[in-house]
Amino acid sequence: MKQDIFQAIADPTRRAILTLVAIQALTPNAMAQKFDMTRQAVSKHIKVLQECDLIKPEQSGREIYYHFNAKKMQEFDHWLAQFRQSWETQFNQLDQLLTTIKEQK
Repeated sequence: MKQDIFQAIADPTRRAILTLVAIQALTPNAMAQKFDMTRQAVSKHIKVLQECDLIKPEQSGREIYYHFNAKKMQEFDHWLAQFRQSWETQFNQLDQLLTTIKEQK
């Protein structure tokens, strides 16, 4: 079953994995050491992230390195942008209201 990107990033460990591989490509063993968990547990998280195209594998000799897929995260960012603009407008209106109330005192 293909995972949804929101399910993938809902888990704190998977978000932490994304942060790590955004800095540098890592093997599952290297990730397991960072999280003090088994390689098998990390592999389950990697599987979910890979199904959502958030990370991409690259074979290098006997090791598989996982890279951050910035393009997929950019798609997610574009989707969020529509809400970000609405929130910013509402916060600006709240700031103006609070400034007006403060000036009236």
